[in-house]
Amino acid sequence: MAERKLYLGGRLRRLRRELGLNQNAMAGEIGVSPSYLNHMERNQRPVTAQVLLRLSEAYDLDLKTFAAEGADGTGPDELGEIFADPMFADLGIPRYELVEIANSAPAVADAVSRLYAAYAELRRRPADGDVAAPTLTPESWVRDFIQAQRNHFPYIEDAAETLAGALGDPLAIAEPLRRRLREAFGIEARVVPPELLDGASQHYDLHRKRLMLSALLRAESRTFAIAYQLALIEFRPLLERMIEAAAPPDAPTRRLLHMSLANYAAGAIMMPYAPFLKAAEQHLYDIDRLCAEFGASVEQVAHRLTTLNRSGARGIPFFMLRVDAAGNVSKRFAGESFPFSRFGGTCPRWNLHSAFQTPGRVVTQVVETPDGQRYFTIGCTVDRSVRLDPREDSKLAIGLGCDLRHAARIAYAAGLDLAAPYVTPIGPACTLCPRARCPQRAAAPAGRTLTVQETRKTISPYPFLGG
Repeated sequence: MAERKLYLGGRLRRLRRELGLNQNAMAGEIGVSPSYLNHMERNQRPVTAQVLLRLSEAYDLDLKTFAAEGADGTGPDELGEIFADPMFADLGIPRYELVEIANSAPAVADAVSRLYAAYAELRRRPADGDVAAPTLTPESWVRDFIQAQRNHFPYIEDAAETLAGALGDPLAIAEPLRRRLREAFGIEARVVPPELLDGASQHYDLHRKRLMLSALLRAESRTFAIAYQLALIEFRPLLERMIEAAAPPDAPTRRLLHMSLANYAAGAIMMPYAPFLKAAEQHLYDIDRLCAEFGASVEQVAHRLTTLNRSGARGIPFFMLRVDAAGNVSKRFAGESFPFSRFGGTCPRWNLHSAFQTPGRVVTQVVETPDGQRYFTIGCTVDRSVRLDPREDSKLAIGLGCDLRHAARIAYAAGLDLAAPYVTPIGPACTLCPRARCPQRAAAPAGRTLTVQETRKTISPYPFLGG
């Protein structure tokens, strides 16, 4: 950080807006003149180490995250993914221009990302002259909103921790949850045959005040379902205030955000922040140990590990993906940076995909992205919470990862030579990846000139200039 000048104007402006401060107020709080702050926000002056420390003290910032390239909002890597689309091939936009946009005009970068997400959704849908596709899908909007908060919601954490403390031991929390639903709100929770739910895993009958849970749900999923229903009712005012502040653009997005925040609250009730972080640190982030201690599933614990970003009590900043056997990504969460493509899939060289070949076994790997950043990753398979057809494959794969510098704090890295580990080079989606000699490249890189020769075959089927 000290070896290069940091121009963080966009991030400073974004932080000031989030805090509701004008330039005079922020300047006074960090001990600089308003004109100097104005120069820093316009990238006419770098942010010095002294200013960074004052920002950290005043607003409890994680300096590495705040100063990291693309740490907030749409970064140059995501812009690079967007402008790698073949329709921009003739523009040849250099990376330094993407960095300049991301740093100097973060709101514009976010707007470009939102427009491209809407375009990608339009392109994905079949043509229909009578139906206008939404400008941004609810899932894209909610995903961006959650990531903008770094997948951490302090008000929900505080409320869930208070409630969980009143309910008692997290391992035996299911019965207290049911009792609170019944005694405080008159709601009975019952396990019913799946045929009564017509494909649903749970259903709340508002008129009879009955929460019906599918008999196919495992014990930890039933607990989560009860916690979810309790969060919807117990935290209703809090969730409604948060949704109003977020200002989702339409009713479907609002409902999805409501469900997502209630899901977050359910996980926080089952695994209250302080006890969970203490256990995670004590047991070196051993997932099985945490599952046993909190009566939660592997997926629930993995998701919870991405949320440990409380001011003054942060855990390892994990990212998480969930994929099916075909490589479709159905969950993406990150407590810090996220090294994979937003609009595409994952790299086939990441051994998350090999977890399907060894179900039930944890696989680890040290990977390196094209920018030289190294990550320690953990992969394992899980079963879907409900399988309606016993003939169907119910396996999904969960991938967790973090910056390699945190690996010494993780049980799964025991015995690994962290000073000189074996490193697997990976990349984003093949159309974006700059690695030339990749034997698993499945597509030509966008915007690069192919150098295929009839008389010479290369390891990669798509050799290109500059690779």
